[in-house]
Amino acid sequence: MPMNDLASRIDHTLLKAEATEADVAKIVDEAIQHHFASVCINPVFVRQVAAALDGSGVKTCTVIGFPLGANTARIKATEATEAIERGADEIDIVAHLPYLLAADANAAYSELQQIATAARVARSDVIIKVIVESAALMANVDDATADARITAACAAIRDAGCDFIKTSTGFHPAGGATTLAVQTMAMHADGIKIKASGGIRTREDAQNMIDAGADRLGCSAGVAIVTGGAGTAGY
Repeated sequence: MPMNDLASRIDHTLLKAEATEADVAKIVDEAIQHHFASVCINPVFVRQVAAALDGSGVKTCTVIGFPLGANTARIKATEATEAIERGADEIDIVAHLPYLLAADANAAYSELQQIATAARVARSDVIIKVIVESAALMANVDDATADARITAACAAIRDAGCDFIKTSTGFHPAGGATTLAVQTMAMHADGIKIKASGGIRTREDAQNMIDAGADRLGCSAGVAIVTGGAGTAGY
């Protein structure tokens, strides 16, 4: 894949708790220089990033219910609304993992629909991605169970009117994105896009995820990926 096309699929990410305004300013500059799709940061930095990216063509992305997804739907909806009002173009919501582990598409839909509705009221064209912790969904179970969980997640996300299924927060102990998870999502996506995130550190990693079916990549190693290096662990 040409370098420009690869860069345009990357959400340049900094979600570490110790990140400072100066750290965030640095990745904003990198994103503009390399023409990444977005800068993905914690909600506290949305206003700073949106102002810095204004007119650049790079989008402002933030996370909701991060990293556990264990807030109520009402709290996630409020968090999403505030982030959008502060300037977020895209929001990555952490779904309630127990619903997905149970392959309960109805419960997952109910949560996501409430959040997505609030987000669309705040901004009708906001891009909504849903993080499902695919490594946890596929760990220590047979293929049929893993497939049922991913199928339920895709159905809930699609029916709630969200735009992407996203593999991972990058913080779950089960791990990040795998090509198998992305391939499984691609089988059941049926109109929704796929974001792979967690553990993508080299251009080879990135290309493998795209070949598996990923439309977008979330990584802190974006600069290393597009310049032919290798990023370090961390998100």
